[in-house]
Amino acid sequence: MTAEPSSPPQWVEALGKILELEDLRGYNNSAVSGGMDRFIQHWAEAIRDYLESSAQALDLVQVEYGSMTPEERRKWASLARKYLPLPPMPVEPQDATAPPPTGSPTPAPEPRQSAPNAATSRPRSKSSRSAPPGGLDVDATVDRLRGVSSRLSARLQRLGVVTVRDLLYLFPRRHQDYSHTIKISEALPDQECTVVGHVWDARAVKLGAGGRLKATEAVISDESGNVKLIWFGQDYIAKSLEPNARIAISGKPSIHRGQLVFESPDYEVVEDGQTSIHTGRLTPVYPLTEGLNGRNLRRLIHQALNEWLGGLEEVLPVETLQELGLMSVRDAVMQAHYPDNLDAWDAARRRLAFDELLSLQLAVLARRRRWNQGVTGVPIPINRKVLRRFVDSLPFPLTAAQRRCVTEILNDLDRGAPPMNRLLQGEVGSGKTVVVLVALLSAAAAGYQGAIMVPTEVLAEQHFQTITELLSGLAQPVKDTNRITVYLENHDQPISVGLLTGSTRARARRELTQLAAEGNLDLLVGTHALIQSGVDIPNLALAVMDEQHRFGVTQRSALRRKGAENPHTLVLSATPIPRTLSLTLYGDLDISTIDELPPGRQEVRTRWLGPDKRDAAYGFIQRQVQEGRQAFIIYPLVEESDAVEAKAATEDHQRLSNEVFPGLRVGLLHGRMSAKDKDRVMRQFRDGDLDILVSTAVVEVGIDVPNATVMLVEGADRFGLSQLHQFRGRVGRGQHRSYCILISDDPSAIAKERLSALEQNNDGFHLAEVDLELRGPGDFFGTRQSGLPDLRMAQLSDRELLRDARQVAETLMEEDPNLEAPEHAPLARQVTRFLNRVSDELS
Repeated sequence: MTAEPSSPPQWVEALGKILELEDLRGYNNSAVSGGMDRFIQHWAEAIRDYLESSAQALDLVQVEYGSMTPEERRKWASLARKYLPLPPMPVEPQDATAPPPTGSPTPAPEPRQSAPNAATSRPRSKSSRSAPPGGLDVDATVDRLRGVSSRLSARLQRLGVVTVRDLLYLFPRRHQDYSHTIKISEALPDQECTVVGHVWDARAVKLGAGGRLKATEAVISDESGNVKLIWFGQDYIAKSLEPNARIAISGKPSIHRGQLVFESPDYEVVEDGQTSIHTGRLTPVYPLTEGLNGRNLRRLIHQALNEWLGGLEEVLPVETLQELGLMSVRDAVMQAHYPDNLDAWDAARRRLAFDELLSLQLAVLARRRRWNQGVTGVPIPINRKVLRRFVDSLPFPLTAAQRRCVTEILNDLDRGAPPMNRLLQGEVGSGKTVVVLVALLSAAAAGYQGAIMVPTEVLAEQHFQTITELLSGLAQPVKDTNRITVYLENHDQPISVGLLTGSTRARARRELTQLAAEGNLDLLVGTHALIQSGVDIPNLALAVMDEQHRFGVTQRSALRRKGAENPHTLVLSATPIPRTLSLTLYGDLDISTIDELPPGRQEVRTRWLGPDKRDAAYGFIQRQVQEGRQAFIIYPLVEESDAVEAKAATEDHQRLSNEVFPGLRVGLLHGRMSAKDKDRVMRQFRDGDLDILVSTAVVEVGIDVPNATVMLVEGADRFGLSQLHQFRGRVGRGQHRSYCILISDDPSAIAKERLSALEQNNDGFHLAEVDLELRGPGDFFGTRQSGLPDLRMAQLSDRELLRDARQVAETLMEEDPNLEAPEHAPLARQVTRFLNRVSDELS
């Protein structure tokens, strides 16, 4: 070794600080902007000159730090400390009470202020787990936090925050990546970064005509240069920026009059020991409300994290955390707000999502258990001869999937208790109505009543017409407008079916309600009219709800209460539902799936076109109508919106009628029309009085027009795959070749992938899985799904996580169904809180 110079050069001191930072960060090569190799290359000659031993110099200079493992980097740092006059690393005391989260790197504290690119320090793990003050718990009201007045409490309540726990669980919508700390001279326009400097000047100014706009203008500098800052409408900031104060600025600089400027950046004054909450890291962006800005909300949440986080109780045993690779709940909440990096945030989201999904699964399994154990049902003995005669009378054989679903349903009915609670899913045209009719006839043959409730009058009429056609092969059918009566072989009483809607004439309504009340009407098909006062179905044993997601919880319950006993329940969905979604939405239901179409059902030819082919598509529709066919044209919005560039049905109806198809009959259907007007238009189209129906998504369910052969969807990228598949199912129901044309003006990459998938595949169940994978659950049914709770962190595309939650929930239900064991008390409280939050969706 050579004799050390009396005063080490500048780079030696800088290297010492960099190595200290690398040590604290676990040697992740983040201490130097651009990586350690950039520093080494810059100072390589100086290092060689400083060291006489060429071997020592080579050990330090001829390396690729970025390609090393953390352990190799640690060894390199040890050599540097051995060869150069660098201070030894201080040994930080370990927090024995806070083990590192399973499956994620141990979070290291941030460096002291002397580090060259560290704006401020991050909280130590021990302080982040402080117990609530004064013996309080995290369910104390939020006004127990410092600085929270009654006025601020009211504003927080608008965000759903009443307690400190609510505040801890008010997670960011996203994070701004301010972790890239650089010198002022390295800042580039429109690139997020953080710079740290000293305030040269800060003053309140007036801008604009008459000086009506107030602002703060400031200049900060570091060793590389200076930069201007401006906060519009915030002249009060000038008072907090004292000359020569050290300040961190985060944001995207821009060019103004040839000068680099930070406009309204996030900022904070840097002081020793202060924790960074606004700058220099992944900074949370929270939902806000009037009177509450992001800085104030970050301060409040940071206070709650530092002083109350220790009050959160762990609800999962250590072995479950280890088996599933989940971090502790306290680590997860901290990292969800202020993550060390994106991997840490993802691990935090995974843990918090698991908690939500576990609570949801425990809730639906408990509801299923209550339904199965606490309710007596109606055993419906199955008359096999009657059913065989009906099936033999059909003009087509049942598919294997239909027969399987019939068997599952009849077994439930025959068992009686607990009452059937089953979902029958199958895409449009799969033959759900036949399966339902078999079940309804079973109830009628046993002396009971059945009912089908549907969302629209046209759909009710369609069901009644389909049932009439299916029963026409039986003996002596007698039919009028609202009722059909048939005789079943091997059954001595006639079976009668009635249709009841809001448009049913008064006389027919009186007859139907009287027959139903007397028990002499076996099957009743209808809309919401079925659950109105004055309609009694005393022997109701089977309640069927079609497109059940169109009904609210109260409406579904009202139909079941029409019977004197607890009826069996069968809900139908024409939207194929992915397994993960069904576990969440229908975790308490048994599921039957018709996963094949009847033979002979034609495949609808599907094409995705750009806007330049729109006129060609119109010409194709014109030719189809001239050949006697009909067409749908679907739009995603009712009227133009500045936020969404989509064609509007209300405006384009006029253009299509007057300019594109002037000689054709063009109707209009949208969701803002009254129910009466909707049904009138749908009847006109069904009866052939309209050639083209211009519609919004309300046409997705409820209209069957065998003569319609073209489905043209404008703004197709605005819809999900499952909804587009539903639209496509509205054509191809007759004997003529049918087509689906998708037009999209400017689809995103994901939208292009969805549209291509629809072009190439006609399997609704496969498309549903693709849709969930590409788009997420969001608006899976085209409208807000009333049975889908508001999940804060969980995503229904978390298939493995949902599977794990289901398995854990099932094990708990077997071992301790009421979660009464002392070790399950925290989990029971979590489930209760979850149910209180989402009770409207899960009732």
